[in-house]
Amino acid sequence: MPVQPPPAKPQKFYFFYGHRKPTQNRPTVRGGLFSNRHSLKPPKPIPTHHPIDLSKWDPQNPHRFSSTPKPTPSLSFLSPIARFITDAFRRHNSLWDPPLVSDLRKLRRVTPDLVAEVLKVQSDPSLASKFFHWAGNQKGYRHTFASYNAFAYCLNRANRFRSADQVPELMEAQGRPPSEKQFEILIRMHSDANRGLRVYYVYEKMKKFGIRPRVFLYNRVMDALVRTGYLDLALSVYDDFKEAGLVEESVTFMILMKGLCKAGRVEEMLEVLGRMRVELCKPDVFAYTAMARVLVGEGNLDGCLRVWEEMRKDGVDPDVIAYGTVIAGLCKGGRVEKGHELFKEIKEKGLLIDRAVYGALVQAFVEDGKVGLACDVFKDLVDSGYRADLDIYSFLIQGLCNAKRVDKAYKLFRVTVQEGLGPNFETINPILMCYAEMKRMDEFCELLVQMHKLRIFVTNDLVKFFSFVVRKVEGVKMAMEVFEDLKVRGYYSVAIYNILMEALYKTGMAKKALSLLSQMKDMNVQPDSSTYSVAIECLVEDGDVKEACVCHNKIVEMSCVPSVSAYCSLARGLCNIGEIDAAMMLVRDCLASVDSGPMEFKYALTVLHECKSSKAEKVIEVLDEMMQQGCPPNDVVYSAVISGMCKHGTIEEARKVFSNVRGRKLLSEARTIIYDEILIEHMKKKTADLVVSGSCFRHFTIVSEKLQALTMSIQKLMHVGVAIENGAISTNVKSNDIFN
Repeated sequence: MPVQPPPAKPQKFYFFYGHRKPTQNRPTVRGGLFSNRHSLKPPKPIPTHHPIDLSKWDPQNPHRFSSTPKPTPSLSFLSPIARFITDAFRRHNSLWDPPLVSDLRKLRRVTPDLVAEVLKVQSDPSLASKFFHWAGNQKGYRHTFASYNAFAYCLNRANRFRSADQVPELMEAQGRPPSEKQFEILIRMHSDANRGLRVYYVYEKMKKFGIRPRVFLYNRVMDALVRTGYLDLALSVYDDFKEAGLVEESVTFMILMKGLCKAGRVEEMLEVLGRMRVELCKPDVFAYTAMARVLVGEGNLDGCLRVWEEMRKDGVDPDVIAYGTVIAGLCKGGRVEKGHELFKEIKEKGLLIDRAVYGALVQAFVEDGKVGLACDVFKDLVDSGYRADLDIYSFLIQGLCNAKRVDKAYKLFRVTVQEGLGPNFETINPILMCYAEMKRMDEFCELLVQMHKLRIFVTNDLVKFFSFVVRKVEGVKMAMEVFEDLKVRGYYSVAIYNILMEALYKTGMAKKALSLLSQMKDMNVQPDSSTYSVAIECLVEDGDVKEACVCHNKIVEMSCVPSVSAYCSLARGLCNIGEIDAAMMLVRDCLASVDSGPMEFKYALTVLHECKSSKAEKVIEVLDEMMQQGCPPNDVVYSAVISGMCKHGTIEEARKVFSNVRGRKLLSEARTIIYDEILIEHMKKKTADLVVSGSCFRHFTIVSEKLQALTMSIQKLMHVGVAIENGAISTNVKSNDIFN
């Protein structure tokens, strides 16, 4: 009879009621249920809704405006004593003061592991340094590698990496020399932050401490130096690597070869490649692809093809990624024929070709003017089961429009609509351009209607269209012809007018640009600040400076700021008609309203300031500085000389400045005579203003004297009235005697 196992005893649950005895390292625990089976989850806190205070709303930080306060980050993963220390830091507002030290002294002892635990969550480097120093002053205490490493990490998190680099010296001074691990931490910190020179600095310090890095650490140092562009330093580290008798790994060779490829030193890269073949192994397809990608990124297609030939010599079969990398680089660099040859190789091998390869070939053929080959690649793409993306369709449409085959381009546009690709401006613009050049405006407008049905913002796209057209040769004329036709059909806006006005002004047709401004008023189109800014430039060129000032005032009434070019043009126009004071006010207004004002305005104010010394030499020094900065003096600066010298100096000092500029052949003789006349007229105006001010002052003095006499008479009359009331004056007093 088989022996039956004894019945299983029911599991006992161990419970503990009451509270534990409080100790220094354990907080008091009162009541509760503790079991080795169940863990009691704390009850969910009931959310409390606080009233909303609109005064605390911050539009830059919308999370701040909330009905519930933002929860503080949880530090529950820390030990109880570590939480006590961090809570003490928080209660004392991260200030190292005697009350904080008093709270820390309540602890019997702080261990190195506890110091490391606190420093891992500390973000204030100053407080962390003082706590680290305080812990080190404990009796019988010595920091461990863990606490030193945590201190270095803390300093690096606070961007005090220079202080973190001094941790090895601190370790040596405290009797614990640093090991390779400490330097590896510093190198990793600087490498992740792309601080190549700091990596080399730590490496040199490592050599001073007599520590020999491992191959892994050598690779890390060289990789950081190569990535940050310090190839020569990386090669010097490699020389140290060879002197130390270490053997290269495949990673070592790859770091060097990628760095040499990035620097364009292909011959040296091939030498390293030969050593790798002899001493270690042949590179695989991933290594060759990495080198090809670096060379393609640097635009070194010859080097890329040499790497491709070396890969074939080694018998390495390229994969799809390698083919795609090289083909894309060749197409981008204008060698689409070679890229097409590699594309045929992929087809022969039966590899699955990425759609990006098709897109690169289509784009390259279109840019090269070979639309037929681009269409063949597109047909191959569709036959392979791919669905072309919008970029491929856009390139094909552009190529067909360049070949004046706009009807086929329009059919492709219809295909993009049917496939729901959502055509954009880049897709439609070539068709619009082709219709405009062929003057097929009915079809142009039909396309605009279809764009509107597709919920495309036609007005915005027309603005982009006219911006594109006016940049072409003879584009302004075509843009005006298209606009005249579209204007009748209701396609116009302020932005389009601004583009056309600016284009006309730049081509020397200021009057025609001003006619567009009057046309806007006739069509009830409200001009904006950009419109008036262009109008200011046109009016100044046309010689109507007063009307340009009216446009400036309209911009100010709109609470807007004119463009910098409008400011410059209006200031020069005012200077040319002798309105020096108005021009200087405009200069100050521009520099106060615009973030980066023109250099000539800044130097004009400097000239005004130097004129207070009434010395021509000071002003000439400013003009010398202008020419050194590549900013020759112009009308505004010369007007500043006239304004400053008429206000603070003399005509002779101003003439010294102009004669000096004339001697350098920066000012013609005719302009010098004109400026001399403006100088005399402005000085007369200033003198007349002073005379008027003096006469006004004398008139004011006479009036003041009469008022003072009248006041004294009134006071005398008041005294007489008081005397009559007191019976002190007889009735024989005549009225005329009162005013004597």
